[in-house]
Amino acid sequence: MKGTIQNRDTFLDQIAKQLGRERRTTLTPPVWKHNPQEEVLKDASVDELVEVFKLQCTKIHTELIMTSKSKLSEEVEKKIKELGSGPIVTWKDERFERFGLQPLLKEKLPSEQEDVFEWNPDLGKENITKAEQANIGITISEITLAESGTVVLYSGPNRGRTISFLPTHSIVIVPKSTIVPRMTQAAKLIRKKVKNGEQVPSAINFITGPSNSADIEMNLVVGVHGPVKATYVLVEDL
Repeated sequence: MKGTIQNRDTFLDQIAKQLGRERRTTLTPPVWKHNPQEEVLKDASVDELVEVFKLQCTKIHTELIMTSKSKLSEEVEKKIKELGSGPIVTWKDERFERFGLQPLLKEKLPSEQEDVFEWNPDLGKENITKAEQANIGITISEITLAESGTVVLYSGPNRGRTISFLPTHSIVIVPKSTIVPRMTQAAKLIRKKVKNGEQVPSAINFITGPSNSADIEMNLVVGVHGPVKATYVLVEDL
């Protein structure tokens, strides 16, 4: 259900009056003389960005599996077995079918008595319970930041955000086409959606590997308040 904004114009007019000026309806973005954020990896090819991403994954305690579209299902199944199998939770996302994962998730694994649950907005809190009980959560990256090894996940009615942090293990499918240099480009892509009037998710999650926590002496502990292990599966889709 969409919310409604009441008395917005009156409220904004009152603020402008208190400031002693006319109410402004548009803002002109500043033009900066230097834009160092634009320079990082700006001339890198997609394959060069993949190499940067690959190196960064070693620094954030995240396994990176690189595969083709035809081998993706095989690699995901292999990783699921390595992680101890189900219960498994996934988004309800048409891209699973596009990447050839539906036979694995909806036919093969269930036939082997694996518990595979697909997010269903009609079930309400039962989705969260399933995510809490799951061994593995499987999601798909919308934008992938090479510099930091970060995946960007869009939440939605069929894409519960809890799937990325409540299960013990996280597997993120990373289409090669989603790789950009850094946060700068990710922000531009999201801003472009807003300018075009596209629906932007209420929650956009930037996730960099498994959860990490360190005390004042910088003793790092991985997997304290989220997935114990994270696996990125980079799939060639270009």
